[in-house]
Amino acid sequence: MMRKQEKEHLIEETGKKLRKMMRWLEESEIERKDQNYSPGKKGMRSDSVKKGILCVPHRSLLKAMGLTKEELKKPIVGIASSANEIIPGHIHLSSIVEAVKKGVYMGGGTPLEFSTIGIWDGLAMGHEGMKFSLPSRELIADSVELEGHAFPFDGLVLVSNCDKITPGMLMAMGRLNIPSLLVCGGPMLAGNLKGEAIDLISVFEAVGRFKAGKISKSELELIEESDCPGAGSCSGLFTANTMNALSEVLGIALKGNGTILAVFIDRLKLAKEKG
Repeated sequence: MMRKQEKEHLIEETGKKLRKMMRWLEESEIERKDQNYSPGKKGMRSDSVKKGILCVPHRSLLKAMGLTKEELKKPIVGIASSANEIIPGHIHLSSIVEAVKKGVYMGGGTPLEFSTIGIWDGLAMGHEGMKFSLPSRELIADSVELEGHAFPFDGLVLVSNCDKITPGMLMAMGRLNIPSLLVCGGPMLAGNLKGEAIDLISVFEAVGRFKAGKISKSELELIEESDCPGAGSCSGLFTANTMNALSEVLGIALKGNGTILAVFIDRLKLAKEKG
């Protein structure tokens, strides 16, 4: 049995430890509040997961991804990537993302990439897939917005190119209201058939001409093979190229965002500048 004197001593020591812990928590909370980002206040938005005693676990987890102390001192720039192997306008976006990362490093920041989905009207049309194109815009906007709130990025670069993906990212940009830029993959190079330029419209027209008996099946197949020569948004003034050009006018993308072709090296240089 514990003697009365021992009990009193244990209670006193426990009380001291509890009071010490409470003071530490109060000081840490004050420190945390002082470091939290708010518009017009000095400091970085990402400080809320990088600075202070309470952020030791956060920093430990960030370092688990290979980030160094020096990288954590810099602004954290999120890169929202919609690269995939389903859309010709997005098949090359991984190289665009890498160029953006280099630009962020060149500008004194630390890039962190995350992904979102992409649905393309070109393959969704003509079957039930088209019912899911417009709703995907909301899902893309929500996913980028959620990521931007869950991780307090100091800035964002949104990498997109086609159809509802670009509008979805722009919606997220407006909701988050943090420094952001849009960088797109660029338009597809025009096709070439016997010395004449052809584009996506040409192949749609060719289907009608074939059905009308004006061209042969072999001629139709030749157009099919020559029409889309490589990566990029569909050559034509459709949603992708319209939005990518409009983003320049809105001031949320650099000059050339809507016009530099996907396969030109200037597209990667532009991505670096945006980073």
